[in-house]
Amino acid sequence: MKASKQIKEEKDLKNKKRYKEGYRLVGNHSAVKICEYCKKSLTGKDVCYKNTFYGIESWRCVQMSPTFYCDHKCVFCWRNIDYTWPKWQGQVDDPKLIVDESIKAHIEYLQGFKGNKNAVEKRLKEMEKPLHFAISLTGEPTMYPKLPEMIDYLKKKGLTSFLVTNGTIPGMVKKLIKHQPTQLYISVYGPNKEIYQKTANPIAGDSWEKLHKSLSMLPKFKRTTIRLTLVKGINMIKPELYANLIDKYKPMFVECKGYVWVGHSRERLMIENMPTHHEIMEFAKKIEKKSSYKVIDEKKESRVALLVRKDFKGRKMDFSGL
Repeated sequence: MKASKQIKEEKDLKNKKRYKEGYRLVGNHSAVKICEYCKKSLTGKDVCYKNTFYGIESWRCVQMSPTFYCDHKCVFCWRNIDYTWPKWQGQVDDPKLIVDESIKAHIEYLQGFKGNKNAVEKRLKEMEKPLHFAISLTGEPTMYPKLPEMIDYLKKKGLTSFLVTNGTIPGMVKKLIKHQPTQLYISVYGPNKEIYQKTANPIAGDSWEKLHKSLSMLPKFKRTTIRLTLVKGINMIKPELYANLIDKYKPMFVECKGYVWVGHSRERLMIENMPTHHEIMEFAKKIEKKSSYKVIDEKKESRVALLVRKDFKGRKMDFSGL
């Protein structure tokens, strides 16, 4: 076994690399990183697709994760998948500490925009009071043992929570039924087990089966999304099988999101694996033809299309009560 000194040195080295990559560490296992659309929104240039689709204010959104641990090594991941680990290790931080310190780190990071002549004054003031948590930065958030308490604390503070999970920990997804995030995303990386295994590289052999257990619980949540991260030549195939899966589990929304050739993913994939927005839209329309869902919106800059059930009405969210 490694000596504690060596373990500490390795951890410190990783943390230095993370800091250089733009992460701000929170507690023992959480992190914040400012989304590029958050920065762009502060200068009035652009907003995140969640702003376009659901009304989220990008300049008031904290992008974070309660863990770096993950049980997948996805080929398209822009993060360093050497950080992945199949199970929890070490200390478990208090949810209140994670939320409060994440907000603090987020606001501190953005203070430099107060000196930017192009910054929108109203948004600068609102930036100081975040409204939304995008729990999707890195790792697999459902590995955090106190995630239900964290979701409850966000609600208590008047913050929304957009939780993204790979669905391989159905036990935690089940717990969240009584501690619901504002919107639950379950990522699906392939239309069948073979393509899923090739794309996600899950550490556990039964991940595909666990994913389906989680998907089966979608009807018990108020707002749900199946997200397809589509990689050209890898998993952007067989739209009819994606359509079958979507119709089976009936999420409120489906997002077809194109892979972007950035970060560490460039070590595993080619730029040719990055689909154009036109290709994403064509793929989404093929799903539309084979399912009970329809394409209702898109954001070209993010290479993403939004589908909803053909009988569904409304999708924007009302944050006036927060």
